[in-house]
Amino acid sequence: MKVLAAMSGGVDSAVAAARAAEAGHEVVGVHMALSKSRDQTRTGSRGCCTVEDASDARVAAERIGIPYYVWDLSDDFHDLVVADFLSEYAAGRTPNPCVRCNERIKFATLLERATLLGFDAVCTGHYASIRADGPGGAPSLHRSRNQAKDQSYVLAVMGPDAVGRSLFPLGEFETKEEVRAEARARGLGVSTKPDSYDICFVADGDTRGFLERELGEAPGEVVDADGTVLGTHRGTHGFTIGQRRGLGIQQPAADGAPRYVVDIDPASRQVVIGAAELLTTRELLAKDVISFEELTPGREVHAQIRAHGESVPATVLEAPDGSGLLRVALGTPLRGVAPGQTLVLYDGDRVLAAATLERRA
Repeated sequence: MKVLAAMSGGVDSAVAAARAAEAGHEVVGVHMALSKSRDQTRTGSRGCCTVEDASDARVAAERIGIPYYVWDLSDDFHDLVVADFLSEYAAGRTPNPCVRCNERIKFATLLERATLLGFDAVCTGHYASIRADGPGGAPSLHRSRNQAKDQSYVLAVMGPDAVGRSLFPLGEFETKEEVRAEARARGLGVSTKPDSYDICFVADGDTRGFLERELGEAPGEVVDADGTVLGTHRGTHGFTIGQRRGLGIQQPAADGAPRYVVDIDPASRQVVIGAAELLTTRELLAKDVISFEELTPGREVHAQIRAHGESVPATVLEAPDGSGLLRVALGTPLRGVAPGQTLVLYDGDRVLAAATLERRA
């Protein structure tokens, strides 16, 4: 097959590209430049789009012996990921930019370009597995054997068509050290390069500061569930559901218990805080459902709402075939559920569906 390998400049994508080439595929490496104002080097281990990363990817491609190109996708990244991140926070929702990047850039845009150029598949260094054990033998997305690094949650929004045209060579590795060891054995200089983490376009890790700079100030009130004003804030975009610190209030609760953000209303500019029990929910409602197989009411599944959160037993109450909505009852209640988060359903380690949380039902 002709395979387009996305090479970030890190060890994972380098080993994935090397494995694809070793498997006999005709591999071409491409580095996606996602920022117009890239730093020369990384700050610690944050970020993933510096000049240093592009150079590391080029050196790895040379070592593997494959052609290498850099694609400027900075406009697409800003319009489809960064702008979405800002608008979602402005609307009082809690987006996951890594999910959006995987959905709209690393697969939608990458696959579209790969198809136009005559490639059969794309290859990335994500930790997930693809197996042909779905209904009718169709390719299905599974968790990685490395549970600590599993990325099936953020990949679930790809949908079955994109999964069928993807390669994830790292899915069967049990530890990151195994990947680094293989990189060393292959002579890849990125074997000791630290992982990137946090939001790549907020390289200093100060998400709240980034939001304030981009969205400006929109002062409002911090109130309790009864509407009593307890303090003020500089913008609802500085808060997320379940947040405990930095609430901007002085007086403690009457019972001395911690308080959390339980609701955000950008229209009135109010942030509502309350006791922990107000965060707990046993039912979820989601929209924009992406299904890997048909779901029916009564289906027993596991539900996950955070990239590295635990999945909990759940039951499908409403399938998306009619209303387009997905409703599930949780066997174990969850806290801190926020609109805008991604809901992923599993059957064992196999992904069944992904959707965007609308609200706590």
